[in-house]
Amino acid sequence: MYLDLKNNKDYTKLIEPAQIIKNGGLVIFPTETVYGIGANGLDKNAIKKIYEAKQRPLNKPISLLVSNIDMIESVAKDITDIEYAIIKKFFPGPLTIILKKKGIIPDILTAGSDTIGIRMPANDIALNLINYAGVPLATPSANLSGKPSGTNLKDIIKDFDGNVDCFIDDGPSKIGLASTIVKVVDGVPHILRQGSISIDEINSVIN
Repeated sequence: MYLDLKNNKDYTKLIEPAQIIKNGGLVIFPTETVYGIGANGLDKNAIKKIYEAKQRPLNKPISLLVSNIDMIESVAKDITDIEYAIIKKFFPGPLTIILKKKGIIPDILTAGSDTIGIRMPANDIALNLINYAGVPLATPSANLSGKPSGTNLKDIIKDFDGNVDCFIDDGPSKIGLASTIVKVVDGVPHILRQGSISIDEINSVIN
């Protein structure tokens, strides 16, 4: 299935891809950073399909995309005031925060770790898709493992045609750079991957 939403922002068209996700399928969709390949983040069989489609090693964890704070609290626990402050300032946006995971999260998603990366994308297609699906989406970037992150759907389709159930087109990615990943350790934020948000911006929120 191919869905062109570049010029037509009729978000009700996302009900069908959301149903694909509910049924355990894979959907490639835009975020403001890069395109993502998403599945139901609570369904271990669907998550396994992501690893297979991307040819991704199982020891590399996958983050979750969410659409609201309630969804974060359904999958993460012991969230500190500093972590809430970062979430409040930078969500939705190009930031992934590492939080302690709840037992509802399949181990395959986190490579056996007790933490989970969580992001709320600043892209209305992504947010509406997550809302319609009603579950957080396991979503790495839409590229074969080792290749650059996908920012243009034409190139992505070549790599994934036949391995995913739906492609959603929103034109080229706005930022084109993967999100900053931050982890708070003993009250101090640490950058695990640099994106468009800097450690100085993060520190300015909590100081």
